[in-house]
Amino acid sequence: MGRADEAKIGLVLSGGGARGAYEAGIIQFLCEAVPARLGRPLRVDFITGTSVGAINACFLAATADDTASQGTRLVDNWKSLRIEEMISLQAKDLFKGVLGAVGRVGKIEPGQFRYGGLLQTDGLEQFVFRHIPWRCIHRNLRDRHIDGLAVAATRVGTGHTVVFVETRKEAPLSWSRNPLVRGVATHIGPRHALASAAIPGLFPAVKIQGRFYTDGGLRMNTPLSPAIRLGATRLLVVSLKHKSDADMAADAERVSEDILEAEREQALPKPMYIAGKALNALLLDHTEYDIERMERLNVIMEAGERAFGAQFVTMLNDEITRLRGAPLRRLAVEQLRPSVDIGVIMSDFLRNRRYQVEGRTARYLLDQIADAEAAHESDLMSYLLFDGNYAAELIELGYKDAKRREEQLLRFFDVDAATAGEERADADAV
Repeated sequence: MGRADEAKIGLVLSGGGARGAYEAGIIQFLCEAVPARLGRPLRVDFITGTSVGAINACFLAATADDTASQGTRLVDNWKSLRIEEMISLQAKDLFKGVLGAVGRVGKIEPGQFRYGGLLQTDGLEQFVFRHIPWRCIHRNLRDRHIDGLAVAATRVGTGHTVVFVETRKEAPLSWSRNPLVRGVATHIGPRHALASAAIPGLFPAVKIQGRFYTDGGLRMNTPLSPAIRLGATRLLVVSLKHKSDADMAADAERVSEDILEAEREQALPKPMYIAGKALNALLLDHTEYDIERMERLNVIMEAGERAFGAQFVTMLNDEITRLRGAPLRRLAVEQLRPSVDIGVIMSDFLRNRRYQVEGRTARYLLDQIADAEAAHESDLMSYLLFDGNYAAELIELGYKDAKRREEQLLRFFDVDAATAGEERADADAV
């Protein structure tokens, strides 16, 4: 495809339950607009994901042989969701979940692959089994449509992060010297994605090879390090955490911060409000620090070459490899994230009753939930409401946010031009 030999692109997808529809909007833009401008099909070498990002990542890996349609297919999957079909809202199932949470009912039976959780998620699990062509992941790796896929989950028994990896070549499984993170080479299937997406306490933990796993976002919500370890030199990171940056100023905030702060004070005693904020703290990523650290390393390497010559990085990496098992590399990073707070979007969605529900019990329950958090923030439901209308709003937001960054994305994916520019900059520096 005329790509630079050294450039490898990694797509990193974050976790956040139903918020993952935002990622689908970005992916749709990447699959439709970027190839048209570049004049060639879109190519991503490594895909890594955590939580709902793991589900989206597995879909992309399984459809990597048809990049022209995969964005539309992913969006269609999200828009087809109905909360009643994904999560049981029947009183008996909710009551059973509460009893199970306090240990009053249910023991692990032989052959049982999921356990616990306040919510019955059979429909969501069946959706993941049916809508991803799982056998195609291995075929697409073999046929070089992608080079590697990784999803992260948290092992319940130890609290350690386990990164499940499937690659075209032998995978480097020594992710870091952190004893709390390890890599496992495997054929990735639906259980790995479901385990990664099992929101702790709410969704059942999933058993893989005799061990139970839950949401990978507890320790690694944005799996940057697996993408780097697999060999990516250019990272496109999709975050689900809103931050009001200057480049997002085109989108006026829907509600002023002063109003939100006053409403938060009033909502503080409400259990659902507290649960939503707790999920934000647990699952929403903190990528800014990791990206800042990468940029500092880039500056250090460039400064060293200016001061000591082109051999500086080679000599530095000889010692770094001896100490930590892998060399330092220059990394180009592009980050996309919501220009509007998704919790605010969900609040507006609930208050205007735009969800698709038919059952009287389910509608009554959602109507009550609509008033259970802050007046203009519904963080908890923004993770749980797997609804096609809600998904459509996040997809539209993701598409618009990607379009706003179209020129940066074109430069990111045009790796030949970018590599040539970097080489010229290095020559000028020396």
